[in-house]
Amino acid sequence: MSALILASASPRRRELLALLDCPFSVTPADIEEVPRADERPNDYVTRLAREKARAVQQRNPEAWVLGSDTIVVIGDEILEKPVDESHYRHMMRQLSGATHAVMTAVSLVNSSQQLEACVTTQVDFRLLSEDDMSRYWATGEPQDKAGGYGIQGKAGKFVTAIRGSYTAVVGLPLYETEQLLIAAGLFPFTPGAQS
Repeated sequence: MSALILASASPRRRELLALLDCPFSVTPADIEEVPRADERPNDYVTRLAREKARAVQQRNPEAWVLGSDTIVVIGDEILEKPVDESHYRHMMRQLSGATHAVMTAVSLVNSSQQLEACVTTQVDFRLLSEDDMSRYWATGEPQDKAGGYGIQGKAGKFVTAIRGSYTAVVGLPLYETEQLLIAAGLFPFTPGAQS
């Protein structure tokens, strides 16, 4: 069985990938995360996942490398991680009482192959008060999360509905990731085989 490396520093992605029972190691990727001119959100998030995987794979030519990226999109605007509290509040005001999209891309690469998936999930937020925003910022949760919130944490109470993959919103779509790993032959079992 080939080695698998997760190209991410995210503890949430590590926890989710571990649920698939496929052995892996972790080597974070350091790439520039800036949209190109006229780059659509799904193309942007897929490119970032691929670039993360490729950056680590170049240093580990015998391995399969899994890269992933998550963005929050409202209208045509990509909401990245907040740079400060003012930026966070601006994003929360956009999300308040509205529906937004969370896009998570996964790219699995080795020296000769590239397997990818991009999952879009619709998330509805209730109306948020300025006090809601202040209390949530004070928890420290928003600082390292796309769109300024983590659905698996205290912001879960802001969510009134979700249409799509919960694990994709957290940071790694488990169904799609498992399908990529199976396609790459990385699981030590064959689906449907007798044990």
